[in-house]
Amino acid sequence: MSTRPQDIGWTPARSVAGDRNPWSIVAVISIATFMVVLDTSIANVSLANIAGNLAVSYDESTWVLTSYLVANAVILPASGWLADVLGRKRYYMLSVALFTTSSLVCGLSPNLGVLVVARVFQGLGGGGLQTVEQSMLADTFPPSQRGMAFAAYGIVVVVAPILGPTLGGWITDNFSWHWVFLINVPVGIASLSLVSALVVEPKALREHTAALRAGGVRIDYVGFAFVALALGFMEVTLDRGQEADWFASPMITWLAIIGGLAFLALIPWELIHENPIINVHLFRRRNFAIAEMLFLALGVVLFGTTQFIPQLLQVVLGYTAENAGLALTAGGVATILVMPLVGILSSRIDARYLVAFGFAAQALAFWVMGHLSTQMSFFDAAFVRMLQSVGLPFLFIPLTTVAYVGLRPQENNQASGLMNVVRNLGGTIGISFVQTLLTRGAQRYQSLLAYQLNPTNANYSQAVQHITQSLSGQGAGASGESLGVIYQNLQQQAQMLSYIEVFHVLLWVTVASLPLVFLMRRARPHHGSSEAAL
Repeated sequence: MSTRPQDIGWTPARSVAGDRNPWSIVAVISIATFMVVLDTSIANVSLANIAGNLAVSYDESTWVLTSYLVANAVILPASGWLADVLGRKRYYMLSVALFTTSSLVCGLSPNLGVLVVARVFQGLGGGGLQTVEQSMLADTFPPSQRGMAFAAYGIVVVVAPILGPTLGGWITDNFSWHWVFLINVPVGIASLSLVSALVVEPKALREHTAALRAGGVRIDYVGFAFVALALGFMEVTLDRGQEADWFASPMITWLAIIGGLAFLALIPWELIHENPIINVHLFRRRNFAIAEMLFLALGVVLFGTTQFIPQLLQVVLGYTAENAGLALTAGGVATILVMPLVGILSSRIDARYLVAFGFAAQALAFWVMGHLSTQMSFFDAAFVRMLQSVGLPFLFIPLTTVAYVGLRPQENNQASGLMNVVRNLGGTIGISFVQTLLTRGAQRYQSLLAYQLNPTNANYSQAVQHITQSLSGQGAGASGESLGVIYQNLQQQAQMLSYIEVFHVLLWVTVASLPLVFLMRRARPHHGSSEAAL
């Protein structure tokens, strides 16, 4: 297919495009990607409506998110192995079908129990799709074109969670929460039809699957159990920890202990098992291991801010769900415009410099966010999100590209699975970490500010007098109402200070990630995967 020097060692025998233009495959598999990634964030803004409609508390409704994340985390590490054993195209279509059917059940759920169970199956169906899709791209495009291929794919992965809150808010405000899930049904049907007609299962993969089956499929039950316990319990711990007051809760304590022990047992077991669920040996490659650590940081930054920036606009500034989501749209536009440029640069410039620029852009964005206040405008919110989003393609594309360099073709499925596991885990850590800092920071700042509210403080006395006079002019002169207004302002200021503190913490997370970039060995853009140093 390609005779460029950097494509030496690559073969089209594993391409899923067949005789068709490989770029058409990017569009086909991106349909399901958009649907699944969108679903990780679209339901966030609908939880209050779900709770009210199903007559449950808001705390109970959050299991709609937790159940999906747990199922997603459990299936992701095994998805590469399942694709090898079942056949990549077959496993992909089964996953899309399961996700689509589960979405239908979610939309028709009469109570919370049915909805949570349906979300579990939805997470199992959606968990393996990104793994298979990235593997398809790595096999279909030679190294010289992977940057652009991952750029096109990356637009979907990065933009979908940004647009999720906007679309979810609009659907919730104008229709009902049911349609947040029902819109997946026609998209899933379209994806199944196009994949069935256009995506090819290459002969090399069919032979590989047949060889695995001929030798007898040895399922690593113990490894899968360790994965399920480690990642599943970790997801629940991180997702529910703040609400349960972390280790003050016996449930959270035991989940953390069991999950930690399962993780410690998983590594040596997978190292000695003949057919492991997770190929731990991949972490012996320096570039792959460092890329995974940076993917963890990327997950913290991307998913953490995707959730808590709309929360800032709604809770502190009183925006509607739709308007809060719209503030993120500028970031989506910026990402779409920058992605193709990064795809081109990734084949010409050392990937380490691109990744370093991406983290530097994140640091700058968080530094600007740290100077926001309760007087910020819609433009201010949109601008800082756009500034952050400009740097995201410089992280996603080069990291994904360099992680595959030097890997054997048969390792692509496992590598894709691990990359998605780590990025999603980073997202869960980011959301949990941010929410904990916000809650505790708001309490701390509220106590500090309340300490200043006493009659001996001249500023406090003047404020009470001024507000009382203003309310008297409106026909409401009670000093108690003045104190109520002051307390509301105090809460708003405490919450804003807490958000600013989180911005500063995330700034240091991005700065701390920069040295790791230059610990990677240089993957030369003009040399093939077999020649690039790892």
